[in-house]
Amino acid sequence: MALVLSVNVSKGGIPKLPVETCKVTLDGLEGDGRDHDKHISRDRAVSLIDSEILDQLTEMGYEVPYGAVGENITAENLNIQSLEPNDRLTFSGGVVIELVEARRPCFVLDPLGTKLKKDIVGRCGFLARVITEGIISPGETIKTIKNTEM
Repeated sequence: MALVLSVNVSKGGIPKLPVETCKVTLDGLEGDGRDHDKHISRDRAVSLIDSEILDQLTEMGYEVPYGAVGENITAENLNIQSLEPNDRLTFSGGVVIELVEARRPCFVLDPLGTKLKKDIVGRCGFLARVITEGIISPGETIKTIKNTEM
């Protein structure tokens, strides 16, 4: 089963730092800022990545603890890159999000390693919109609902 390992926010930029619990609104995670106007959109309210991807990057020599690449939610066993736009994720605490688009790496990652933008292509996670607001915490389970099942 997929699991939330970390919930991460920052006043803007990276890294995003883990929090014990966080309110999720249509605009995103409370207390989470964005440094660039292009990121201020309800269709980009939440970003997610798999811990397994961070593990792979760590094995390649990158220092990428939870939140390092700017994700709000670090998940385990989600296999985010196998999902598609319009798939929904329901968290056991009640929050529901809908995937919008795969994340693409940008210059913000440069401080983590000059080759990271290239090495993370195709496995940078997803951006999502909030469907049901609520509170999210590490330890919650995640149920995937494919867009073809709705």
